[in-house]
Amino acid sequence: MLFLRRSAGRVPRWVPCGQQRRTKMHYGPKLPKGPLPRTPWTGPVIILSIAFKDGNFSYSMKQMGRVKQASWLTKTKVIDGLPLRILSIMTDTANQLENQDERVLNAISHARFWVSSEEEIMEETYCPVLLEDLLHLCRSMATKHPLLAKRMVAQDYRVSATWERESILLQIRGVNGKLLNAMNPLEPVASKDEILATENDVLETLYPIAPTIDLQEVNKYETKNDTGFRTGYPYPHPHTIYFAHGDKYHRMRPEQLRAKMLMFAFGNALAKARVLYGDEPKVLEKPIVVQSVATNGQSFQFVVFQLNTTDLDPSHGVKNLAWIDADQLLYEDARNRPEIRKKIVTIPAGGHGYQPVTFKKFLAFYLHGVV
Repeated sequence: MLFLRRSAGRVPRWVPCGQQRRTKMHYGPKLPKGPLPRTPWTGPVIILSIAFKDGNFSYSMKQMGRVKQASWLTKTKVIDGLPLRILSIMTDTANQLENQDERVLNAISHARFWVSSEEEIMEETYCPVLLEDLLHLCRSMATKHPLLAKRMVAQDYRVSATWERESILLQIRGVNGKLLNAMNPLEPVASKDEILATENDVLETLYPIAPTIDLQEVNKYETKNDTGFRTGYPYPHPHTIYFAHGDKYHRMRPEQLRAKMLMFAFGNALAKARVLYGDEPKVLEKPIVVQSVATNGQSFQFVVFQLNTTDLDPSHGVKNLAWIDADQLLYEDARNRPEIRKKIVTIPAGGHGYQPVTFKKFLAFYLHGVV
């Protein structure tokens, strides 16, 4: 933008807007302080992106969205069930609440019947309420385990991690659910011998389908790794990611949900590894463990992920590890009205089929790292 300045005895000439403002000795609207600095332009980098919008799948991985695909992308060996450390915490009676079953049943009733005056409470309403009520029960264990007070929950933070897989540049980014952060990291779940034994494992592929067939190709000008938190945050270590998957408009199948949980646990662990160990691919001296729990308000999914290596390009060598415990019901049914057949109440109103083992797993995930 140029302005015309007239002065006595001089020929009118064009003057840059920044120079005109300096002669007026005041700031004009929308005028820069001076000429803008010239920065070298660099072209974008083509990345196959695993993107999430508002905590849900966008185009990426929506068609395939399987744990098998996620395990190949993250160079991970998947193990069914939970690690022994979680099982030992779960079976120890000292790690349980007083009147635990009664309090969990009250939490279920609060989410399913008492949270609203509506006759039928929708899943997108009772699902996050149930998750928050269960977390509140877990936080009450802080009187017995003071280290639980050195944690913080972050909501809707953004994570970004970039890596190469067989010479393909990949990135995971987007909004998580709730992230439980801790002042101290979780100890490795697998021993060094178990980690070295993964060198002989062969990852399952989707042949003849390419594992990246449904990933979104985007142009990125900066391939950064970001944990979502500033340097100096007092709770820097990711502990557990919680997903309340009750949105009926973006509902996933359980297999897709477990793939999302695995990818986000991997993304948080990889972003943290970049901060601690740098960008050079290597087998980590101390593996990084991140947990993930998801629920639709009735069924729960549990994932424990251990990042052993950031050398993700080749398929040989040390692999990462993930333990998955799928489709664990907290209760079988909850209904506002009784089911009546031939004037006989066959199923009364209320919750039915409570499974106490599921909450024990939920509580064991929360207590992991302090007991």
